[in-house]
Amino acid sequence: MRDLFEDGPHLTPTLSFQEREPAVSDVEHPLTKGTAVEQTGRSRNSAEGARSGGSLQTITLREGADLDGFRAAARRLAAASVPPDRAVWSIGQAPGLFGQVSQPESGSDAPLSLPRAAADLIRMVVPHRDPERYALLYTLIWRVIHGERGLMEVGSDPLVHRLDRMRKAIARDLHKMHAFLRFRRTEVDGVERFVAWFEPDHHILEAASTFFVARFRSLNWSILTPDGSAHWDGDTLTFGPPGRREDAPEADGFEAGWRDYYESTFNPARTNLAAMRAEMPKKYWRNMPETAAIPGLVRAASARTEAMIEREPQMPTKRNPAKAVAAMSDQDPASLEELNAIIRRSEPLVPGATQAVLGEGPAHAAIAFVGEQPGDQEDRQGRPFVGPAGQLLSRAMADAGIERNAAYLTNAVKHFKFEERGKRRIHQKPTAGEVSHYRWWLDRELDFVAPKLVVALGATAVLALTGKAIPITRARGPAAFGKAYEGFITVHPSYLLRLPDEAKEDAYVAFVADLKRVGDLARELGA
Repeated sequence: MRDLFEDGPHLTPTLSFQEREPAVSDVEHPLTKGTAVEQTGRSRNSAEGARSGGSLQTITLREGADLDGFRAAARRLAAASVPPDRAVWSIGQAPGLFGQVSQPESGSDAPLSLPRAAADLIRMVVPHRDPERYALLYTLIWRVIHGERGLMEVGSDPLVHRLDRMRKAIARDLHKMHAFLRFRRTEVDGVERFVAWFEPDHHILEAASTFFVARFRSLNWSILTPDGSAHWDGDTLTFGPPGRREDAPEADGFEAGWRDYYESTFNPARTNLAAMRAEMPKKYWRNMPETAAIPGLVRAASARTEAMIEREPQMPTKRNPAKAVAAMSDQDPASLEELNAIIRRSEPLVPGATQAVLGEGPAHAAIAFVGEQPGDQEDRQGRPFVGPAGQLLSRAMADAGIERNAAYLTNAVKHFKFEERGKRRIHQKPTAGEVSHYRWWLDRELDFVAPKLVVALGATAVLALTGKAIPITRARGPAAFGKAYEGFITVHPSYLLRLPDEAKEDAYVAFVADLKRVGDLARELGA
């Protein structure tokens, strides 16, 4: 479908009137069959009298939101240079006062170019019930195409102000239909169907239906309104004549559970009747199962609130790392293999990780390196220190004369904690509670490996090994962890990756120097 208002050269973007998606047709449906009011046909555009100056042009559009009809009429009137005060807009039937008229012919297919803001406003205002809406919108078009390209930016203009209020009314009506419409299960011709009755303030049925197609694509459903009906049958959206309230079921078996859920989430301390009526007007209550519980909940709100105030305060329930550690102690693995099997079976403390990332290296390695937690690549591959920071660590170990294959590498936290940003998983630092949760596993792991020297890479590793938050800059170098092994503290290689380019070289040289001292200490310990 071509745009109603297309851009010319050097003009701002314009409205694209979308075709109905999925396929739409106007048909008779079993739920509305035999209804007295039949849906009118598409627009009947007519013009009266000669097109010479001063003659009136009468345009008859169908009932409801006739966006297609208005589009065609606006093009023809503008092409014939018919000013707004010479256009008479009629809805549903031709006005007898002016009689039958002929439609302008010349330039009838010429596109109109409008700013996007004006085009969007037209699409939103057409469903309004105000009978003057088409005249107001054509006046807007006329002024824009005759020199007032910035009209939409003048909020104080009476025409713009009035149309914007109409737009807001449509937006509110759409929101209420999306929020307050309730489907109920029934059968039509032996087929399961979900039917809803709704009374919108404006002609929004067609505009709102795409929301329900996206939300309930797998169901067969019908929406009945006093103005028309919409029916979805799995792959086709059709529109028909008005429905009746009695055609929609009053209740179904699902509603008792829904009321129980609503009652369980009702907060008596925040009861505000004025706000409730403003957000959920009583005209919609009859169609909403949860509203049957509102009078009783409101009556009991005061007593429930007083009981809540008098009740003894309780601390919120939180995960207790100490209990988790105690539960781990009861597992009592007899070997590193059994410990790793337990870690694999355990759920991550922070959901999202693909798998637990275990330590890697020879049993009884002389040097063990402890990092913070797995990164994105470690989580995907199931191996420690294989991402950018791990590759930097491998290079620095080689420069320091330490064979990676001869060392044991692990992390204080065994699962990847991250935040999704688009398609990327961004590392998030573990909390002290999360480090404490994994600490018993790390202690048992190092007991089984029994290294001579343990290198803490970064502050999180130091916290896991000592139980204390110690600044790396102050403690960098040999350290006493109070364990059977000697300790050494240095930076995590990811720290080097975050430095500005001009500082990276010096920081890398210092990091390699630390690792050389680690190698010397290991040799002194007889490794």
